[in-house]
Amino acid sequence: MIGRMTGAATRGLLVALLIAIPALLLPGADAESSQITVLLACIAAILTFMEYNAHQPGIVEFRDAPPFNRLRFISLLFTILVLSLIARGQTAPTLLTGALTALGTILGNALDFPYSPVRLVVLMMPADAPLEAVNLIRTAAGLAYLVSLIALATFVVLVRVMGWPARQGAFNVWVNLPLFDPTAGGDVLYRLQRDARINIALGFLLPFFIPAVVKATADLLDPISLSNHQTMIWTISAWAFLPASMIMRGIAMGRVAEMIHDKRRRAYAEAHMQAA
Repeated sequence: MIGRMTGAATRGLLVALLIAIPALLLPGADAESSQITVLLACIAAILTFMEYNAHQPGIVEFRDAPPFNRLRFISLLFTILVLSLIARGQTAPTLLTGALTALGTILGNALDFPYSPVRLVVLMMPADAPLEAVNLIRTAAGLAYLVSLIALATFVVLVRVMGWPARQGAFNVWVNLPLFDPTAGGDVLYRLQRDARINIALGFLLPFFIPAVVKATADLLDPISLSNHQTMIWTISAWAFLPASMIMRGIAMGRVAEMIHDKRRRAYAEAHMQAA
């Protein structure tokens, strides 16, 4: 029990730190935004603690199938930290922020080709946006997209080479997929495969779809002001993290469906041998 509470408290503190990083690193944060950040960090920490301290599953998927959630958290944490350092370097440059900005500039320029997700993010900016702001968006988008691709490739290696999640022992579908109802109707295997394909397809489309929607609704609604560094950090992080997270979820559900299929095949083979 103590170990469970300690682990849940540690996860809650890490989630709170993730939310507070931009406010801690960026200079000139006003009191109102700092108070909102502290409130959101506390709420997220409490919810995370309650989720991981509970014996029964809640809403977090693959809770007992590491390192799925750890990999997603690390990728988001690294993205927010790097983008915060780059934004800090605009007003308080250091060797570290300069190196990260240079790396992001190289990646952003390399990925900024016609019809690429990075190009669509750059085109999302207003036509009268300053050149410095456009370059900062390109740099942030290039780095964030690279981090998401590295996280996705790492998870593919864990699944295909290291046999995740079978190497962790028995896989409990109820605990790790609390939002998936196996009694809702239809074959569980078919539904898992269907959900896996939908998540992977949406994950591939979202990096292109999000900038297009923001650009299309800019005339009807107030456009997102990416000139604010905190808004820029969270917008670019979400744009890069959510699609990669959905693809990883689709791959994970496909892997679970594959494990169920293999278990059924072995059970049918054993039943056939016993009958013979």
